[in-house]
Amino acid sequence: MPLGTLDRTPPPFFRQGTSAFTKLVFFAALALFLMVADARLRIAEPVRDALAIVLLPVQRALAVPVELAFGGADYLRGLTAARDAERTAREQLAQSAEKLARAGALAEENTRLRALLELKPAIAVRSQAAEVLYEAADPFSRKVIIDRGQAQGVVAGSPVVNQDGVLGQVTRLYALTAEVTLLVDKDAAIPVLNQRTQQRGAAFGVGSGMELRFTSANDDVQVGDALQTSGVDGVYPAGLPVAKVVSVERRSESGFARIALAPTARSDGVRHVLVLEPLALQLPPRPEPPPAAPELARRRGSGRR
Repeated sequence: MPLGTLDRTPPPFFRQGTSAFTKLVFFAALALFLMVADARLRIAEPVRDALAIVLLPVQRALAVPVELAFGGADYLRGLTAARDAERTAREQLAQSAEKLARAGALAEENTRLRALLELKPAIAVRSQAAEVLYEAADPFSRKVIIDRGQAQGVVAGSPVVNQDGVLGQVTRLYALTAEVTLLVDKDAAIPVLNQRTQQRGAAFGVGSGMELRFTSANDDVQVGDALQTSGVDGVYPAGLPVAKVVSVERRSESGFARIALAPTARSDGVRHVLVLEPLALQLPPRPEPPPAAPELARRRGSGRR
């Protein structure tokens, strides 16, 4: 191929057109013109509205992942806050339940203490309040331990009562505590008086209840009779409720009736009691015989001879 036939024109990549500076000035002027025209005449507003309508689905589609990310984070934060709120509510509910239980126990204790305070002025003997600590460990006896002992002036044989009646008697003393044998104990006994007939008797514990012993089969004892302390033993004040007759069994072959009693004061669940001073400690001492009595008796004996 002859050299004259070769195309010596530069390729399109190396062709030189309008200079870059000219293009910059042109597009800058065009942009300025469009901004001024849009600000003054709003000529680009329809175009902008049309583009917004066309691009709206694309914007919504692109915003879905972002919304999912933020929505998931909000859901997790809300779930954590809900769990924390539930935990706090459960703790507050437990605290409220504990306070309610304590309030109920305090209300019951207040009721018992009020009953004891109303009972105390009616008893004409010295007394002091005590609290039951626990029951004795012996399964074959019915005894409780109270928080008053020799240091508080409690003496052996002191009656123990609550708002319902007689509970038992102090049978063993310690420095700061005392052991109380309940009326239902198999070794307990108490003299009683039938309020209806004014007949005296003796009630004994049988472990699960009480019974009235040494009562003739033809004595006037009926179911429902109320028994109270007679006051003749020098220990219990007179008039304290003891028990009620629940059954009377009269046997023809025996001279005594079998009479079952239900204690007026229940020993189960007792917490606050009154410890009374035995009546024997408040009675005046027995008068001693006059010193001239032995000499007078000796003279009478010598005169008979």
